[in-house]
Order: sequence, then C-alpha cells, then structure tokens
Amino acid sequence: MDQPPTERDPLHLETVSGRFDLELAPPGSKSLTNRALLLAALANGRSVLRAPLVSADTSGLLEALGQLGASCMIDGSDWHLAGVGGRFPRGGVVNLGDGGTPARFMLAAAALAEGSVTVDGSARMRERPVAEGVELLRALGVSLAGTGAPEGLPVKVEPWSPATGGHLAVGRTASSQFISALLLIAPWTRDGITIECTEPPTSRTYLELTTQLLRQLGAVVSCDDQTRIAVGSGGLAPFDLAIEPDASSAIYWWAAAAMVPGARVSVPIPSGSVQPDLQALTLLEQLGATVERSERSVTVIGPDRLHGARLDAEACPDAAVMLAVVCACATGCSRIDGLHTLRVKETDRIHALASELGKTGCGVVEHPDAIEIDPSTSTQGPIQVHTWNDHRIAMAFGVLGLVRPDVRIEDPGCVGKSYPGFWTDRARLVHS
Repeated sequence: MDQPPTERDPLHLETVSGRFDLELAPPGSKSLTNRALLLAALANGRSVLRAPLVSADTSGLLEALGQLGASCMIDGSDWHLAGVGGRFPRGGVVNLGDGGTPARFMLAAAALAEGSVTVDGSARMRERPVAEGVELLRALGVSLAGTGAPEGLPVKVEPWSPATGGHLAVGRTASSQFISALLLIAPWTRDGITIECTEPPTSRTYLELTTQLLRQLGAVVSCDDQTRIAVGSGGLAPFDLAIEPDASSAIYWWAAAAMVPGARVSVPIPSGSVQPDLQALTLLEQLGATVERSERSVTVIGPDRLHGARLDAEACPDAAVMLAVVCACATGCSRIDGLHTLRVKETDRIHALASELGKTGCGVVEHPDAIEIDPSTSTQGPIQVHTWNDHRIAMAFGVLGLVRPDVRIEDPGCVGKSYPGFWTDRARLVHS
C-alpha cells in the first residue's frame, strides 16, 4: 500500500482497480501563497492568510521574511503576519533552498530592507537564471552584487533609499517572476513601477495572476493587455485572504480521471479563478476528456479512450509535465509546444520527461521548447522513475502508476516542495 514516504527509498506504487468518483481538495495555491506572503509582510498591519500552502517553498519564504523582520503567528491552518509598513527593519543572509519563485521575489523585496541582504539558494538554484532580475533592479537604481557566476546566487542587495520606483522597458525574460517581483513591491515605492513589455511577455498568465491579486487587495493597477502594466504607490492596508486550492496540484487528479475511463474527480476551485494551470483543462479536453465547470468546482471525467493531439502549454507550464504523461497514455502521437521555461525549472524538465518516458517504451523527441510523444511502442515492464529532485516529475509519474503496474518512484519525498500530502491523497484514489 502507498504510504507517505519519509525516506528517499524508492516507493512501489499501487494501481487503481477501476473507475473512481471523488472530490479532492489539494492544498493552497503555491503561486498565490508566495505572492500573498510578500504583500502581507510589506503591508502596514496584521494580515491573515487562510489555508495557505505549507511546503518547502512557502515555508522557506516565510522564514526569510521573518529574518528581515516580518513576524508570523500560526493559528491552525491560518498564518497571521505582522507587516512592516513597506520597510524591513533589518538585513541579513537568507537562503531560499530550491525555491525559484521565493528567491526571485526576495531579490526585489530585499531592496526594501534597512540593511544589506544576501539572497542565496541551493546548488541547483545557484544554476538557475536570476541575472535578468538583477539587471531590472539595477535599472531602477538598486545596488546589487552577484557573487555567483555569472550574476547568479548568492546576490547581495543594498538598501534602496529612496525607493523611487520608475519606468522600465522589458524584453522577453527567462521567467515572468522577475516582472511579478517588481510589481509586488511597487506599492511601497515613491512613484510606483511601470513595465512596458517590448516583446510578448513570458508566462503572461502569471503576470495576470499577480496584477489580479494586487488589484483585489487594493493596489492601483492599470494594464494594457499585459504589455504595459503600472502599479501605483501608496502601500497596502492589511488584508484577510483565503487561498484557493492549487490548480497546479489539482491537475494531477484531473489527469488521473482523464486516464481512467468513466472516472470522475472534482476539485473545489471556481471555474472563474485566474490560476494559470486551469488552462490545462482545455488541453485535457483536446485529448478527449470531459470537463464540467461550475462556480464552485471543476470536474474531469475520463473518456473511453484518449487520443493524441498537438497542444500549446505556454499558458500553463507547471501542468505540462503531467500533460506529457497523459499523452503517453493516449492513442496516437502528441506534441506539446510552448515549453521553453521548462528548461530552467528545478531540473531541465523536457530532458527529464524524455528520459523517464523513454523507460516506458514511448518514442520521445526533445525540441528546445517542445516535446513529441509516440505511445505506439510502449511496453508494460517494470520501471523505476528517477525524479531529478523535481516534485512535478515525481507527482506526474505517481499518477502514471495508477494505471501502469510496477512503477517505482525514487526520492518520493521531493513532493514536499509543493504538495507534502500528495501520496496520502493518491492513496484515496487507489482505495476508493
């Protein structure tokens, strides 16, 4: 029987015996939790985050903000943060581990500290791109020194005083998180921050998530089709925010339903949510699944047979790993485009997918920003999945193990980065 792993030993997975009909509520959105955490830490007064995601990434960001002076009291499943009113009272050294979003957000937040802040991360995070974020902050007048090579973590950020804000023309970046980071600190600058995108922005949907949250919490935001985004000054009042379940985690259970004929999984995320990975539902429909949307939840129903398709996952990059595994269970070839950001995630996810799907017998072709999958040569022998220290690789192949016998997952505990209870929720499907 699947057990929540506590060791790095491979986990042997049980398959489902047939169709299932469940409602599953994944933990809070990682993207929303990270954004709300930073805004609450900077707000003037005590804010409450209700049912935030508790994971390695979010806990790392919470600890780093606390080191700079934003204290937090945990009350059951809620976090109560005492905001610093736009200026962290101290500097220090903060280590965000493997957290890409927390590290990039912290580079911008550190500019609003009274003392210098050194932002660091894991060995893998030191390899991931931050140079563009460093240059954007420099263009606004922030003094930073990257001691990594080249312009990688660790980066020392000096106090930005006065924090003037300003206007930037920005080309295509490796990650939208650099732009989101600037928008999140903009209310605490003198003049606000305006971003003019001279090229279509990377992961536009995540910028929409950032601006929607800022607007919801009272910031002055103006957007011109996400090519010109302005966030005004004036700070934010403290707030009380319920964090939606994570669509990036829900995709695993929606995909599980799609892979089992007649199975149904409902997740209590309103269809009107702006979480980017909800757009993966349209791609599941292209593969043959049925999707029912309501104001309260979204339900996916598995078809008699999935069929291959050409998909564009640029709007929902975190869901792309799971979508690739679904394609490996379809009839006919598939191609997934729009994957350029996957090369610089926790691992090179395109290469990792090609390696692990290859173990199933699938034909896989890597492209710089795409992957082609031909399931016609699949075999049914036992496989051991190397997870590349990547939570999304582990979870996607954990779902594959629901329908494919003899799958073992190495380092199953790496799911703690975003979904510590993943294996427990998976067991609910197996035993339903």
